[in-house]
Amino acid sequence: MKHIAILVPKGHSSVVNIGGTHQLFSWVNEFYKQTGREPLFTIQLVGLEKETTQSHGLFTVNPEVLIEEVTKTDLIIIPAIHGDFQVNLKENSDFIPWIVKHYKQGAEVVSLCVASFFLASTGLLNGKSCSTHWQFANEFRKQFPQANLMDDKILTEADGIYTSGGAYSFTNLILYLIEKYAGRDTAVMAAKGFMIDIDRSSQSPFMIFSGQKRHDDAVILKAQEQIEQNYQDKMTVDELCNQLAISRRTFERRFKKATANTVVEYMQRVKVEAAKKELEIGRKTVTEVMYEVGYSDSKAFRDVFRKITDMTPVDYLHKYRKQIA
Repeated sequence: MKHIAILVPKGHSSVVNIGGTHQLFSWVNEFYKQTGREPLFTIQLVGLEKETTQSHGLFTVNPEVLIEEVTKTDLIIIPAIHGDFQVNLKENSDFIPWIVKHYKQGAEVVSLCVASFFLASTGLLNGKSCSTHWQFANEFRKQFPQANLMDDKILTEADGIYTSGGAYSFTNLILYLIEKYAGRDTAVMAAKGFMIDIDRSSQSPFMIFSGQKRHDDAVILKAQEQIEQNYQDKMTVDELCNQLAISRRTFERRFKKATANTVVEYMQRVKVEAAKKELEIGRKTVTEVMYEVGYSDSKAFRDVFRKITDMTPVDYLHKYRKQIA
């Protein structure tokens, strides 16, 4: 049987990640038993101490074994750990060499949501594609520039390392692993039983773009303000450069470094975010919204909107508009 180690970190970790992961893999074992087959998994909660009280004090999770008692594992699950990252890292530092050791011995490793920060601290994400909660994408890029963050992805896989996007998207990653280990039919049954959208692969529809402004480049901050205040206009990169008295080459290099977007990408994302808000209100047609955010070509607007949100404007309108009284 495949051994699954679900880590129970100190601090305020996601009880939902821990319990939900345990429940989904346990369901597979029960499903196999009911269909006359041997269970696939041995599932254990693995911790640093026998009783782990979450920082809010509402829950206590009792690991079944401590890390030194696990001599071999096949799959390590790291739940999201909330709060101050440096404090969490210090409190749970003993996990890091243990994770690296077992990965080198053939174990696969999974981080759920913001657990990507902890996993990245092991060095195992260097040069690899990964995901995290979209709200923390800029902070992650800043702390771990050697990782290849794909903040639109709900899940990633690279060399036996898996990561998931924000919050409850961890269920999509666990389903993906169930499909890998138990087959598509079992994964579909689990998806139906737990009512999870098995084929969702993007967290783009849920992202709220607010601009990456945690940097110290005053010129780029001014450019961002100009873009955001004039998103209805057809502003060009050259016009911005002239206003800011900076060469285009220098401007584009500094803009990408500060925001993780090209200037054009940033302009597009600001326009699409404004369009999303109007579509959610639901009082205007897609065409009216298109003109309002500075587009006159419906195909261009649709293509940019879909690239950023993974949905067409019409689909977004139907899915997210508020009920109008």
